[in-house]
Amino acid sequence: MEKLTNKEEEIMRVLWDLKKAFVKEVLGELPDPKPHYNTISTIVRNLEEKGYIRHEAFGKTHRYQPAVTKEEYRKTFMQKTISNYFENSYKNVVSFLAREEKISVNELKEIIDLIEKGDESKPEK
Repeated sequence: MEKLTNKEEEIMRVLWDLKKAFVKEVLGELPDPKPHYNTISTIVRNLEEKGYIRHEAFGKTHRYQPAVTKEEYRKTFMQKTISNYFENSYKNVVSFLAREEKISVNELKEIIDLIEKGDESKPEK
């Protein structure tokens, strides 16, 4: 899965939220200053070429919808980020977040609880 540009991600977030949309509807959801209609149309066509979206034809116009779920993209993006910037270590990710004060002690405790509860639900071998 190819990484998206910032503008492509912005459009994908709109499509994930709307589920299905025409270019005009996507444009309406973007913040000001809004790009030109043709710019959005070009980005949407590029996303389709990359396999991120597909369309239904209605005469000369198309309604677009995601072909890749937000979860699929997030999983791929996170795996690449952790691999590229954190030596494939989730521990390094959490350590980074703690050092940058982006995660609290309470949140860390919640994560530990989730991990421990996950272990309890797994059958013993």
